[in-house]
Amino acid sequence: MNNRRRLTGVVVSDKMQKTVVVEVTRTYRHRLYGKVVSDSNRFMAHDEMGCKIGDQVRIVESRPISRRKRWVVEEILQSDKTAVDLEEAEA
Repeated sequence: MNNRRRLTGVVVSDKMQKTVVVEVTRTYRHRLYGKVVSDSNRFMAHDEMGCKIGDQVRIVESRPISRRKRWVVEEILQSDKTAVDLEEAEA
């Protein structure tokens, strides 16, 4: 395995072609006050796998693909079942 950064997050948008927006949330304890704080970042990632909104995915750092895309979806860890059920209900 190579030493590229890998992050796990949830797909929040799949409106673009071959691009998804992945929200990565991390929790940490505040240094001074000790309170648990959650922080989230959004990354645009190249998607060849056809991710849907709500899927949990692992993204890996890559060379710049476009102005804002520097990540690639490596694998879908968990597919969102509710999105699949909604699509079937509409059909």
